[in-house]
Amino acid sequence: MRGTARTIAIAGISAVALLATACGGDSGTPAGNGTGNGTETGAAPGAGGGEIVVNGCTPENPLIAGNTSETCGGNILDTITAKLVHYNADDAAPENDIAEEITTEDNQNFTVKIKQGYKFHDGTEVKAKNFVDAWNYTAFGPNGQSGSYFFEPIEGYGDVSAEDATVEELSGLAVVDDYTFTIKTTAPVSNLPVRLGYTAFAPQPDSFFADPEAFGKAPVGAGPFKLTEYNEGTSIVVEKFADYSGEFGGQLDKITFKIYQDMDAAYNDTLAGQVDVLTSIPNSALIDDKYKSDLGDRNAEAETGVIQFIGIDTVADPSLADPAIKKAISMAIDRDTINQQIFNNTRVPATGWVPPAVDGYKADQCGEACVYDAAKAKAALDAAGGYDGELTLSYNGDGDHKAWTEATCNSISQALGITCTATPVVDFKTYLTALSNGEMKGMWRLGWQMDYPSIENFLAPLYAKGADSNYYGPYDNPEFEKKLAEAAAADNLDEANTLYQEAESIIAQDMVSIPMYYGKAVIGWSEKVNPVKINAFGVPDYASITVK
Repeated sequence: MRGTARTIAIAGISAVALLATACGGDSGTPAGNGTGNGTETGAAPGAGGGEIVVNGCTPENPLIAGNTSETCGGNILDTITAKLVHYNADDAAPENDIAEEITTEDNQNFTVKIKQGYKFHDGTEVKAKNFVDAWNYTAFGPNGQSGSYFFEPIEGYGDVSAEDATVEELSGLAVVDDYTFTIKTTAPVSNLPVRLGYTAFAPQPDSFFADPEAFGKAPVGAGPFKLTEYNEGTSIVVEKFADYSGEFGGQLDKITFKIYQDMDAAYNDTLAGQVDVLTSIPNSALIDDKYKSDLGDRNAEAETGVIQFIGIDTVADPSLADPAIKKAISMAIDRDTINQQIFNNTRVPATGWVPPAVDGYKADQCGEACVYDAAKAKAALDAAGGYDGELTLSYNGDGDHKAWTEATCNSISQALGITCTATPVVDFKTYLTALSNGEMKGMWRLGWQMDYPSIENFLAPLYAKGADSNYYGPYDNPEFEKKLAEAAAADNLDEANTLYQEAESIIAQDMVSIPMYYGKAVIGWSEKVNPVKINAFGVPDYASITVK
């Protein structure tokens, strides 16, 4: 999982007033000064090497690949780790990285051969056992790793994943020799090779197992950059690894991720040349295209594999358990107007639970429940028995969510005649802890950045029984589980995608969450660097960045 939460509120702008005075909504997207993927003709050639500063945020957990499930830590780990598979920056297509080849004849028994001579930052060689040992560690329940769920398809997961498990090794993993290991799944998994580029599948050096806790502050990977400084709450610094063995390193010598609590401050520092790459434009600069006049041609936008949605824990708040009530609330949200007034059309109103940029996307899975109609919404709520009390919509206070959540509540209140209040929680770490502990009542916002380019990644990790990010009660529907299993066992990806789309339809029937917006990354950069490319995951492609 990469739960997304980045920026902060629009200063001096009332979201309630904006929505109250808006009439209608235009979902059109204006043409940007950038070129979509951030590349331009006529750009100055890049100089070799160089240093850049990028805005960052505080990781939820120590930087351990198997225990990082959010973007603050994930973006760091993506620069310092290498996996079996690398995702192409343009379309997220999987390409072999450490893997020499991954073969199977039945989608259940896989043989993985890795390249010889691939080095960790400590100089040791990456071997098959470094994958097997790392995956066993992550899957082992008592270790409490957030990425454990990703190993659920592998045979033996049920024996190792319980909190009190005593079996420490997945029976479906076996080392054949230094450069070969095998994977056996409990049932066919049609897209397993596609998944293996996700952070949780990174290998760990032998030194990790001696002291995992200390390792999290000084991680060692096999990626193009090595971590050289971890100044908690201030900055994280990575520098080029001289002995990097892969093909995806790029030219930069050093990247400093400067941690911000306020994206307006990061934006102002970009204008002042103190930040070189800004990973997100704050809402305050989106209004009237201010960022385009401020940055000139130093900005770009691209649709990405990201979705923003509203969730509800139906155990913590049973008053919202009825799907009919949730559908009425969804129908009461004027996504188009909020997108226009708050985001300046830099979002795409969602029509389902899977973004268009993802393999397997199907349009209009949400149906009329995601189409704003105040009268139908009020009638639907009345038919469901109404709603008593005050409705809340929680958001993490260190992210740029105040304006749009207030506007969302205003839309709901106006359409349904109930009180809805946007409620901040101090920071994203506290926010995720409350979700994990089932302590969040009412509605809450969350985002999901794809871990790997598959429709399955927007369904199973969020809504499957036992999934790490299943915060909905948790949600448990046997028909949904059955459809996931059928899709995983499909003979090919086309058949699998059709079955996953049927699983998404079950999510729609139960209205487990309320889709809001598909991601459209909007970034900026300083005069120090050449135009910056946005990768398929919605973050800057550091491998292609060059300084002038």
